[in-house]
Amino acid sequence: MNELDLVKVSIRDFFTKKMLKFAILPLIFTLFIMYILFFSAAGYGMDSLQIVITQAQNGQEITAPENAPFYFDWATFLLQYSVTAWIVAFLVYTIGIIFVMMFSVFLTLAIIGFLTPFILKALHKRHYSDLKMDGHGTMLTPLFVLAKSTFMMIFLFILFIPLYFIPLVNVIAFNIPFYYFFHKLLNHDVASTILNDEDYFLIHKKEKNSFRIRTFLLYMLSMIPFITLFSAVFFIIYLGHGYFIELRKLKEGEASAIDKFLELK
Repeated sequence: MNELDLVKVSIRDFFTKKMLKFAILPLIFTLFIMYILFFSAAGYGMDSLQIVITQAQNGQEITAPENAPFYFDWATFLLQYSVTAWIVAFLVYTIGIIFVMMFSVFLTLAIIGFLTPFILKALHKRHYSDLKMDGHGTMLTPLFVLAKSTFMMIFLFILFIPLYFIPLVNVIAFNIPFYYFFHKLLNHDVASTILNDEDYFLIHKKEKNSFRIRTFLLYMLSMIPFITLFSAVFFIIYLGHGYFIELRKLKEGEASAIDKFLELK
């Protein structure tokens, strides 16, 4: 099965009744949390900003806090004009939406992490009942992976600080830590549910770059506004197909090797 066929069958599976049910729960929960966080933060920020704008446009004196940054006076000057005040408000909401989108990726992955076994069992029953699902790890393993991935993500953010001031390069540098986190959690959730330690080691050793490319494409897809809210289940299905197919190849190879050994005897 080539990659295009893999995408097609993943899309068909996603639009089955059972998979759509799995997609609805994260969608509703994530939308609810996002709505509360974004509009609460934006409302508080815009109320405070509106007070400063009104004072600036009425010529009232605005006292800068002792710990105010160096650009506070310039910001106050710009807020005296309606056009610049509108631009500031626009930027507040735009930047807020971007961060909410980033947060939605993490939140949705966390929710899907609990649903992954059920999604993959449904996929297994539909296409791969001849294979054995033999997951690895303990109940504490996901917490360890989460803690390790979070630490590395923060470390990468700090490491790439000098790159954030270079146009275009900063976009790439800003997304690398997010992709690392995305790849580690998504890949672990799927692989640890399907494969045992030995099978995972053999498949990862041979196909790790293929799965990195797949998770990279999924991460790029998740950057489309709000698509992650309903596509996270598709991510599990798509990556699950990839691991099931590699597991089948591995088992067929083992069976073939055993047959050849028996023939030699």
